[in-house]
Amino acid sequence: MTPNRSTWFGCSLGGLLVAFLALQSMPQGSDGANILGVFTSHSPSHLIVHMSVMKALAEKGHNITVVSSLPPKVTHKSIKHIVVPLDPQSEKILNEGMADMAKQKPSIWNTFSNIFNSLSLLIDKQVDVLEDPRFQELYLNKGNKFDVVFVGFFFNSYQVALGARFNCPVIISWSGPPMLMVNSFLGNPELSSVPQMSISLAPGATMNFQQRLKNFVSTIGFNGLGLVLDHKYKKFYKRLWGNDKTMPSFEEAQKNVSLAFCNGHGISEGPIRPNVPGIIEVGGIQVKSKPDPLPEDIKEFLDKAKNGAILFSLGSNLKGDFIKPEVVKTIFKGLSKLKQQVIWKWDDLDNVPGKSANILYKKWLPQDDILAHPKLKLFITHAGKGGVSEAQYHGVPMLALPVFADQPANADKVEESGYGLKLELNTLEVEEFKATIKELIENPKYAQKLKAFSQLYRDRPMTAQESVVYWTEYVIRHHGAPHMQSPLVKMTFISSNNLDIYVLTGLILYIIFVVSKLFWKFVWRKLFGKSNKTTQKKKVKKQ
Repeated sequence: MTPNRSTWFGCSLGGLLVAFLALQSMPQGSDGANILGVFTSHSPSHLIVHMSVMKALAEKGHNITVVSSLPPKVTHKSIKHIVVPLDPQSEKILNEGMADMAKQKPSIWNTFSNIFNSLSLLIDKQVDVLEDPRFQELYLNKGNKFDVVFVGFFFNSYQVALGARFNCPVIISWSGPPMLMVNSFLGNPELSSVPQMSISLAPGATMNFQQRLKNFVSTIGFNGLGLVLDHKYKKFYKRLWGNDKTMPSFEEAQKNVSLAFCNGHGISEGPIRPNVPGIIEVGGIQVKSKPDPLPEDIKEFLDKAKNGAILFSLGSNLKGDFIKPEVVKTIFKGLSKLKQQVIWKWDDLDNVPGKSANILYKKWLPQDDILAHPKLKLFITHAGKGGVSEAQYHGVPMLALPVFADQPANADKVEESGYGLKLELNTLEVEEFKATIKELIENPKYAQKLKAFSQLYRDRPMTAQESVVYWTEYVIRHHGAPHMQSPLVKMTFISSNNLDIYVLTGLILYIIFVVSKLFWKFVWRKLFGKSNKTTQKKKVKKQ
């Protein structure tokens, strides 16, 4: 029997209705979300990490607006970029400070000192970006709506209040692994067994007494620094939003961070430590799964390297003229006598250290793409976290010449893990430099260690880019995901460390001690007090 047309139409309409209801009942996605990134740190290496996070989201079809103090090296056609640069005078002061640090012996203590001297400009100038009309227009214009705001962390805790300012969740982007100042936003526990950034350990190793002592002192130092900076942050907060009654207090604003993307991968890099769900590790976020084609001159230079090639770069913060002239001469003498081709990052191409057929000077380098080239045998680096991650991913041995901040500890870890060696930049000698390079290129143990590490580093349930997309969309879908927040965020220092319980326990034990003492004193008197009185009476009678 053939169904009539009205029956067929009714079935089709019913099917469409069921399909429509089914689609409506499915979880709503966050495709095409409006995302704001605020990255006020004046460090190009930090911005590369933050922009790599933004690029991953842009590639998934989200609408990205970024405000930064530097023009980006990493970008995407779907990212709208607003640059609020430093004024020339501040730029000059900052460069002078960097030059001074390059001439000092690298240590965590020098870093602490510089934070209150030359580096203080990096902290103070970040607030100027938020006062710029180009930034303020983003929230003064009521037509601008954002689903989530990213804050690039670098001594700027007050900026997490941008979530309240834009009435949306806030996510922190941090250019390193989990650390004390970022952990506090998410209630990530601080453990004495977990080394701070000044302590370096090989995978699986434990701290010895000296390292534990240094870690303890370092933790106190960071906590002290946090208290000092907290006072500064409150002033910035009041300066920006003190007259706005709709804004929460500074203390409340810090309790509304949904999660933090940290540029680390504890399983492969260590140290193994517990993290709350709001700490999302995206180590190597800036590393491309497939390298981009190299510029023609670099490609040709590398392709003809019969004996392999070396990449020499001391990062984006450290310009060539910051280094002592005699050190630059030593480096040139060492590199120009090698049989390998050398690509040297140098800012002033009109005044290069010297001319040699095996050296190619470049002002800017696609570092990740170069490290992926099969001819590359060695990476000479300042041991910044980004460059170390890229070399580890591509399995390239490293010679570390650390300068400041986390670089000395990163260099220590490179050496202790067997991924390379380190030398002190300011006391570099030609023969030592050449001998170290030869050891790293000709001894296969470094490349073998890195190959094993690279396999661990790549073996993840989701790539760094996929993790960024999933968890950002998760926060948007669940309106900030408050259910993920650790209760430690809302607890005071006393309650989170059970100090009140310790005091109560001590008081109870003291009361028990006093009562016990009185009780046994009473018993003693009852048992022996009468006999003592009788003995005394007998003595009196005899007298």
